[in-house]
Amino acid sequence: MNVSAEILGLYIGAAKHRWEGKSPSAIGKSLAERPLQLTQTGFEGDEQADLTVHGGPEKALHHYSADHMSAWREEFPEKAEFFQPGCFGENISSRGLDENNLCLGDVLTMGTAKVQICQGRQPCWKLSLHTDLPQMAARFQKTGRTGWYYRVIEAGMVQAGDTMSVIERPHDQWVLAKLIKARFNPKLDAAVAEELSKIPSLSQNWQASFVKKMNAGFKEDASRRLLGDTAP
Repeated sequence: MNVSAEILGLYIGAAKHRWEGKSPSAIGKSLAERPLQLTQTGFEGDEQADLTVHGGPEKALHHYSADHMSAWREEFPEKAEFFQPGCFGENISSRGLDENNLCLGDVLTMGTAKVQICQGRQPCWKLSLHTDLPQMAARFQKTGRTGWYYRVIEAGMVQAGDTMSVIERPHDQWVLAKLIKARFNPKLDAAVAEELSKIPSLSQNWQASFVKKMNAGFKEDASRRLLGDTAP
């Protein structure tokens, strides 16, 4: 298996009050100019504002493909300069790895650390405020270009220029693009939902979501997550 890429940059940031009347956010990240220690909950020096929905062992790192930036520039030319690596609050940026050549459960090396892909990203209203594009959270989800989260298998040191390589692939039938599409599919087949709910590599949160999707009468309301206080 030869699926690898060079890390373009590592990004960390502190939680800040950015929008009047809104909860704080750590979505604004800055390029780290030094190697970073990766722990079980992420890079040293990085923060998450709301640990009930961000961060933790199963969302220790968010990785986003820099290859997607050209598509975002084409879609929103008036904001073309904004779409640069690190702009979506990701911790890792690279070229050559994306939702179409990585799979759920993939184990990758980076520096002296080892990580495993455990879910995609569920965008929220803070992404829309951060980008100053009211439709961004919904578009992010609809395109499937959400990036993905890692759990940390082995802590270690990581820096820009390190090569990330897939060393294990236990679920080659679940390419990330397919998994992300299934997660946001309101009419997902119950058998598919059941299959996903039983994959141990999947984060507990997404496993629980697929358990709910096994019920044909279940209807997920994502309006509050995507629209925040403006949700109907």
